[in-house]
This record gives sequence, structure tokens and C-alpha cells, in this order.
Amino acid sequence: MKRAVAVVDASVAIKWLLPEEDREIALRLQDDYQNGATDLIAPELLISEVGNVLWKRVRKRDLTPSVAKLLFDGLLRDAPILLSSDTVHRRAMTLSLEFDRPIYDCEYLALAWYHGCDLVTADERFYRAVRAQWPCVKLLRDLAGGRQ
Repeated sequence: MKRAVAVVDASVAIKWLLPEEDREIALRLQDDYQNGATDLIAPELLISEVGNVLWKRVRKRDLTPSVAKLLFDGLLRDAPILLSSDTVHRRAMTLSLEFDRPIYDCEYLALAWYHGCDLVTADERFYRAVRAQWPCVKLLRDLAGGRQ
């Protein structure tokens, strides 16, 4: 039986590391991935985006540099499958222009399009901007009712 595949974005991955709203849901999704129940994929830029959030938390003195490094190492260890392709990048550019959204947000959407799977995000603004045309985009908190 083929495993389910989903794209996760940085807004979900950061919840694996920091105590944020809906963290429990994000951790359930990560557990399903680690237990082999589902495959999670993301564009390679996920690592930089999450690293940037950690850097900002250090600048705000919410985290120490040593804790940020430990969390980042955890992300590298437990990251989803990281993928990249010119086809996805080109589609992301098209989507960025179509939806007037940053290309880095559209990289996740383009990856979901390419693999014919859902994109799970906690970014409500992005979700609202694309959901009408892209029903494959799922809001993390909507997964609370059960395992996906």
C-alpha cells in the first residue's frame, strides 16, 4: 500500500521546535512521518526559512544562540524529505505572479502541485489567498480532528 505524501511548510516545521499554537497537531504529523505512516516533503528552502525564524528569536532574546543551534540541529536530523527541481521553481514563479505572493511561499504550493499531494500550512494568510483555487492546501489546525 502506498503511503500518503504531504508537503509541509516552514510554518508547520517551526512548531516541531518551538512552543507555538497548534504545536500538538504539528507534532502528530511529524510522528506519522517518523513512524513511516506518511511521507513529508518540502522544498530545500524550508531549512533556511526555519533557521531564519530561530535567528530572529535569538535577536529578540527569546532564545540563546546555543539553544537555537540545538534546535536547528534537530531540524536537520528530523527534516522532511527535501526536494528541488527547475520545474517546481518555474511553477513557483508563475504562482507567485498569479497570486501576488512571495515566491518562497509558492515553492511549497508548486511542490504539492508537482507531486499531486496536499500542502499543510499554519500560515492563515497564505491559506486564505490560495484555498479557492487550490483545495489541496490544508490549514494545520483543521487537521486537529484526526490523523491525516
